[in-house]
Amino acid sequence: MSAMSQAESASATPRSRRHFMAAVLWRTRLVSLAALLRSALRRDLRILAYHRVLNIDDEDAFEFDLDLVSASARQFREQMEWIRRHYSPIRFRDVIEAWEQGRSLPPRPVIVTFDDGYDDNYRIAFPILRELGVPATFFVSTGHIDSARVFAYDWLVHMLLRTGATRLRIEELQIDEVLPDSRRQRRSVAARLLDRMKWLDADAQSTVIERLEREWAMPRAPGHPDCRPMSWDELREMQAAGMEIGSHGIWHNMLAKLPSLAMHAEVAGSKAALDRELERDVEVISYPVGGQDAYDEAVIEAARESGFRLGCSYVAGTSPVPRQPEFELRRLPIERHMDQAWFASLLGIPEAFTYPSRRRIG
Repeated sequence: MSAMSQAESASATPRSRRHFMAAVLWRTRLVSLAALLRSALRRDLRILAYHRVLNIDDEDAFEFDLDLVSASARQFREQMEWIRRHYSPIRFRDVIEAWEQGRSLPPRPVIVTFDDGYDDNYRIAFPILRELGVPATFFVSTGHIDSARVFAYDWLVHMLLRTGATRLRIEELQIDEVLPDSRRQRRSVAARLLDRMKWLDADAQSTVIERLEREWAMPRAPGHPDCRPMSWDELREMQAAGMEIGSHGIWHNMLAKLPSLAMHAEVAGSKAALDRELERDVEVISYPVGGQDAYDEAVIEAARESGFRLGCSYVAGTSPVPRQPEFELRRLPIERHMDQAWFASLLGIPEAFTYPSRRRIG
């Protein structure tokens, strides 16, 4: 990435200023030194959060959520090579074994995670991870594996981009507005809508999406080629190759917005399905959406009772190396606009390069 001029940096947004800082650290080769100094002062666990790894030649032609594309294949390979050279890639099972046996983790531990369970995780990310010897954890929603149905939020974006309707009306959110013609502008509408959908409980969210499917005659069908979940056979192959599988609920519902009985059924049911279908029992859950309104003490207790040993949020940051079961582990979101300088700086000095994600669905 080319460095910005002084005039540009003076008026830059916080995000572009961080890009500029990352470029300077990268160009002067100070990023590795800064990371070493930080590691000497602070021992914590970096957990990277990805969603999709895809090569998209024409963003305007892509009919799903671009914000869920974390990296291209080339970016992802470069990122995993950096981790392999400068950090200790581990799994959650290594964390659990360390505290059970009273030993320390290797220096600068990093866990690579994926949320949701898109099939590009298997097609594109998994071969790179296997080749480089980097383990990763894949949090999957079991209902979507069983049904091959597109995720509800993904389908909502797809409908907004494709519909011939000229207005968007959602009484529950007091929305009544003209839909723009431009797909780029419609992406902005989709981003705002997804944020506001989180105000609703899980049943109301489903009602809104299903009503739009009917009104716009766009029923959600299984197996869309651009937004397909992984299969059980693919997950078994990945687990056999040393990858770790975790829970992301059954239907990707915001767990804290479900009625108590439904929430407990979602947490316990996802673990039961994963334990039944896979060779090794799952031990970690990632809360769908994962912000502070997506899980609460009741969700954490349900996870404990169901037999999970660790839980991940989508709150940005790092966590102290756990010495006991921990259910609010923070993660570092990875997004497609990050170049290698930004990625290396984010890992090396997370406090300086972590920013609240614009909009993320975990």
